[in-house]
Amino acid sequence: MPFPIPHDFTDGFQTAYWRRPEMFLDPAVRAASSTFAQLPGSVVGPAVARLRADLESGEWHRRHAELLTRDAVDYGYRLLIAGE
Repeated sequence: MPFPIPHDFTDGFQTAYWRRPEMFLDPAVRAASSTFAQLPGSVVGPAVARLRADLESGEWHRRHAELLTRDAVDYGYRLLIAGE
């Protein structure tokens, strides 16, 4: 069964922040993400700088305005329930 990720999901895995990209500006959030942990700083640093600039200018919100209207997004996660 599909497991859509709500915009305010309290679990801190990477996809949980799909509508809260500012969370990725926090080094502690990035350190807890296996995706960021596996990337070199030479990649993460410029990406975070671009995200910060896009958030400050409003570009991120303009580019992703459609996401901001959603309560949940299906990123392909599935909930499996074992039979009896």
